Amino acid sequence: MTDQKRPYKMKRRAELEQATRRRITESAVHLHSTLGPARTSMGAVASHAGVRRSTVYRHFPDEMALFQACSAHWRAANPLPDLASWAAIDDADERLQLALGELYEFYRATHGMLENLYRDEALSAPVASLFGRYRDYLEAARSTLMLKRGARGRARRRVGAAVGHALAFATWRSLAIDQGLYDDEVVEFMCRLVAAA
Repeated sequence: MTDQKRPYKMKRRAELEQATRRRITESAVHLHSTLGPARTSMGAVASHAGVRRSTVYRHFPDEMALFQACSAHWRAANPLPDLASWAAIDDADERLQLALGELYEFYRATHGMLENLYRDEALSAPVASLFGRYRDYLEAARSTLMLKRGARGRARRRVGAAVGHALAFATWRSLAIDQGLYDDEVVEFMCRLVAAA
């Protein structure tokens, strides 16, 4: 091989490796969203990606490494609503309405994956480890939605509980999926609950 061809071949090889890694990651995302992480083996990921298991392990030495790549890929494609934009809204009730609308839109777009993650959290160490970030987000969201709410003492505790309930995926799932309400109806229902608290 001539010296001139070597950089091209090295670049091409790096591109192929990157494409293989991406295909493996996308296969893991697909299987996690359909089967769930606890039911997805490295062999299943390899089969879905059209590669050998040894290829998967060459790119991802263990389940945690694969799950981290899968999680980062999925989060990039499905960003959570921006808390800073919520905090910029001065009126607490307007902030709550906008926030719940955006969060429920996120839930509707991602509910298959979220159901699997909640189900598998107790079964899979990688899920439990990385799902903590999502729980931290919900707690930060609750704090953001409690800004400029005048309630104090026990009343504030009740309002905080109502806001936390409104933010919960299980709440949205029960009302929107199980009971068949439209997302804007769920938003209105939850805003009334918070106001009543």
